[in-house]
Amino acid sequence: MASVRFTVTPTKAEDLPGLSDTSPDLSSRPSNRVRFGSGESVNRSEPPSEAGVTSATGGEAGTPDHCSVEQGEENSKISNVYINNTHGDDDDFYDRNLALFEEEMDTRPKVSSFLNRLANYTNLMQGAKEHEEAESISEKKKARKSPQMGTFMGVYLPCLQNIFGVILFLRLSWVVGTAGVLQAFCIVFICCCCTMLTAISMSAIATNGVVPAGGSYFMISRSLGPEFGGAVGLCFYLGTTFAGSMYILGAIEILLTYIVPEAAIFQGDGAAMLNNMRIYGTICLLLMALLVFVGVKYVNKLASIFLACVIISIFSIYIGALVSAFRQPHFPVCMLGNRTINGHDIVDNQCRKTILVQIKNTTESSDSNFMSDYENSTVGPTHAPPTHNPAAMEEPTALWELFCGGSKELNASCDEFFTSNNFSEINGIPGLISGVISENLWSSYLSKGDVIEKHSLSSSDTGHPASTHHPYVFADITTSFMLLVGIFFPSVTGIMAGSNRSGDLKDAQRSIPIGTILAILTTSIVYLSSVVLFGSCIEGVVLRDKFGYSVKGNLVVGTLAWPSPWVIVIGSFFSTCGAGLQSLTGAPRLLQAIAKDNIIPFLRVFGHGKANGEPTWALLLTALIAELGILIASLDMVAPILTMFFLMCYLFVNLACALQTFLRTPNWRPRFSYYHWTLSFLGMTICLALMFISSWYYAIIAMVIATMIYKYIEYHGAEKEWGDGIRGLSLSAARYALLRLEEGPPHTKNWRPQLLVLLKLDEDAHVKSPRLLTFASQLKAGKGLTIVGTVVAGNFLKSYGEFLAAEQTLKHLMDKERVKGFTQCIVAQKPHEGISCMIQSSGLGGMKPNTVVMGWPHTWRQSEDPQAWKTFINTVRVTTEAHLALLVPKNISLFPSNSEPCTEGYIDVWWIVHDGGMLMLLPFLLRQHKVWRKCGMRIFTVAMMEDNSIQMKKDLATFLYHLRIEAEVEVVEMHNSDISAYTYERTLMMEQRCQMLRQMRLSKSDREREAQLVKDRNSMLRLTSIGSDDEDDTDGGERDRAVSGGSTEHQRRVQMTWTKEKTSQYRVAHSGCSTPEGFRDMLSLKPDQSNVRRMHTAVKLNEVIVNKSHDARLVLLNMPGPPKNSEGDENYMEFLEVLTEGLERVLLVRGGGSEVITIYS
Repeated sequence: MASVRFTVTPTKAEDLPGLSDTSPDLSSRPSNRVRFGSGESVNRSEPPSEAGVTSATGGEAGTPDHCSVEQGEENSKISNVYINNTHGDDDDFYDRNLALFEEEMDTRPKVSSFLNRLANYTNLMQGAKEHEEAESISEKKKARKSPQMGTFMGVYLPCLQNIFGVILFLRLSWVVGTAGVLQAFCIVFICCCCTMLTAISMSAIATNGVVPAGGSYFMISRSLGPEFGGAVGLCFYLGTTFAGSMYILGAIEILLTYIVPEAAIFQGDGAAMLNNMRIYGTICLLLMALLVFVGVKYVNKLASIFLACVIISIFSIYIGALVSAFRQPHFPVCMLGNRTINGHDIVDNQCRKTILVQIKNTTESSDSNFMSDYENSTVGPTHAPPTHNPAAMEEPTALWELFCGGSKELNASCDEFFTSNNFSEINGIPGLISGVISENLWSSYLSKGDVIEKHSLSSSDTGHPASTHHPYVFADITTSFMLLVGIFFPSVTGIMAGSNRSGDLKDAQRSIPIGTILAILTTSIVYLSSVVLFGSCIEGVVLRDKFGYSVKGNLVVGTLAWPSPWVIVIGSFFSTCGAGLQSLTGAPRLLQAIAKDNIIPFLRVFGHGKANGEPTWALLLTALIAELGILIASLDMVAPILTMFFLMCYLFVNLACALQTFLRTPNWRPRFSYYHWTLSFLGMTICLALMFISSWYYAIIAMVIATMIYKYIEYHGAEKEWGDGIRGLSLSAARYALLRLEEGPPHTKNWRPQLLVLLKLDEDAHVKSPRLLTFASQLKAGKGLTIVGTVVAGNFLKSYGEFLAAEQTLKHLMDKERVKGFTQCIVAQKPHEGISCMIQSSGLGGMKPNTVVMGWPHTWRQSEDPQAWKTFINTVRVTTEAHLALLVPKNISLFPSNSEPCTEGYIDVWWIVHDGGMLMLLPFLLRQHKVWRKCGMRIFTVAMMEDNSIQMKKDLATFLYHLRIEAEVEVVEMHNSDISAYTYERTLMMEQRCQMLRQMRLSKSDREREAQLVKDRNSMLRLTSIGSDDEDDTDGGERDRAVSGGSTEHQRRVQMTWTKEKTSQYRVAHSGCSTPEGFRDMLSLKPDQSNVRRMHTAVKLNEVIVNKSHDARLVLLNMPGPPKNSEGDENYMEFLEVLTEGLERVLLVRGGGSEVITIYS
């Protein structure tokens, strides 16, 4: 019987005379047998009884036997620790140092071969019930009477009251005089078209279901989503609040200018008037806010009175215009040449330079004749006193003093224009049939400080500049078409009043469209006809006189009214007060509705109020914001601000209707059928154009505010699902994009990792390796798709609860790690089948995952059930077959979290074979994340004996330069060394363990005893490694070393000659029973040659990787493919363990077979 003897002597390679890693291949003969320095050969085809390994002749147990060379026929046999098992025929195709990758060399070439082909660096191959129902569960609604309001009282009249306002009475005549009838008509028509188109869109939305309180906010938010709804809702709230400021300023302007001018605290114009507006405006705001706080019912009771004032005022204008055709109202306007004189400065009511004063003792008849001669004279000193009445004398008027520096002397030095021109009086209200409209057709825009002139009157020395010290009527602001649009537009707002009362309407579906559209038609007719009437009845200089200074401070519109101007003054004052109260009542409720929706976290406090639901805190905030408008103190400056906010609101109402119509969502079934998406789009365009026409900088500010609110709600607001149109748009856009992606594979430049992260859950539905998702989040610099999946074992019909629990667990973990993506859970009887189904079915169209991320089965050696590592290998095979990339982080628990950035170190890339460039792209993506940003990048590649390592380094550096990747480059030379005894014995241990685990039918105790024998033998064989201090990782290795360490028997076992007889004795002594028959086969087992080559690759690569990258933060390494024969699966796991031994963090990378990185732009 041949003996088996191992010489256990720690001999290093350099101790062997004439042998080293660079020694020539002395045994490259075509033989399938591996020689051990003995005449006996080891061949797997020989029977076990004849197999053996003997020492050299003359060797004894315990005696060091370095080597002996036996000469054979054309061969030299070396008996030492090195084994050369390669054959010359295979050296051309397979490299012994890359045997792990040899089965895939046709699709995954060596790096040297790849770089050789890239000499010119050509391009690479391309590879139902709504949430409102749930929210209202906790809200107890009081029982109330059924709504009984109809179209007229519920919609039409409220809309009239909100649309007619301060602009009609205070600014429309000024707009007509400045812009001319034609341009003013155009301004009014555009604004009315905007509101009409918006009303059509609003009617469609309002009749597509029940619209609760909240009006436009509710419609926009439920149509466009919480982000748009919150942004536009707040804009509408700010617009309504500033509208309150505008109405209050209008009321104070009427009070101080036309009713009680003597009530002004500060005397004078300009800044003094603004300060008066601020003081009285603040007082009025406090009183109105107090009234609203006390009770809204009082405001509602006063609303009908205020509306009656508005209607009476408008009727008085029309009646006055008709009356003016037959009897002109007496409102004379004093003119100096063609310049308008301020009526307040004519204190003596004399529109002339001088008057003749009667002297005492003059006859009454002569006095009468004298005064009759000079009453209409406006030239004064140019006329000599009549000789027939020497008792009369000439005296200067009050205007003389103003133009002559206060002097009453007739020979005083006066203004040149005053001296050159005469005074005249014209009628301010020529009447409907006077033909004055021909003069008012054209525009007359002025700059600030210009004198209001009548161009049809002649004057001399018109180029002489007017001084502000003279009693002319000056323009207070610079006017333009754009400015007038911004000032006028608030007069057409208020069309939402009907939809705000939808809860009080008997038939909201019918009343809202009819009432709103009729109200807009009525107001549009009033505004358009008013433009024509004002231009036909009122003199142009009076129209351009904003505050009525030329008609002695009368309200310009009031001069046309019948029977008295006070009808308009009183009516407009009360209507503006009523509109201000309505704004202060509606704005807090709108803010309360937004706050109660809980979409903006910092507004939650404003959702609370008094016990009866009145929004106390919202009213306080509204009053503070309205005070900001009061402090501006100018009606002309506040109006453009609220114009922006209302236009933005109307824009999104039109957008909501256009979007819903265009998408044709099944739920879009409005009762109002007279709409079309083109009308909504036209309305949206007009709104946008008006925003930039009126004030481009205000438009930008309003958009910035809305965008900031939108982004805030998007990132910090509460999540809401309202079935909005933006979701529908997203679905349509996603469908379109997916269909486009289906047209072909993505270009290399567009490739990004679309991750499918496979997580495993324990019995309590907790994720076993949450760091796997953390690592996936760090790869998200590619901004690709992420799907997090898991497999629940069982039957779907019986495991639906576990399915939902697993899904919620994954979603919670994704939220915690801030990973944007989707979850996918599959219930399957077998995990590997579920994973296979998931890989095949994940994604949709072109948005399918192209990279699988899964963890390493750490306990595959200790597990009695081989299902874990078999599932792992099956997943590797499935991903390979599906042409997907695979990322396997090893020691994932040691990977840094998102809160543990690496301050230094390197990410090392070991580029063994080229598989699409994944190894180049992944470090770049990782370094975009804050955790890996400060890490450098090193790329190592392996050069064989036949490769030019210097040229390889140059080519690799050039390649990285063209890829725009900064990294250190190093080429590691690996010589064709002989296979060490450690490699051979490690392979033998692997196969023995594999054979042992196949005895699955043995009892657990028998398997444990058998495993103990193998481990005892393996621990002894480990010491035969030359120059290797690696510890064995087999099951229970630590326990075996603890038992055997320090024991005398272990020392004796190490020094003994290992024979079959002694093995049998040792086994019986330690186990106490005979060994099963299967174990005898393991003692005679001889390692497969291909396994030896693969183990040699793993050992040699591990040595150089540990040597170069032992201090790296992360090592990226090509992952070899699994064997084609499934019988070697466990060996494959062992190869990967050996390949990554001694490395702290490893990422095994396996490309999907397509190029993922390119050098071209």
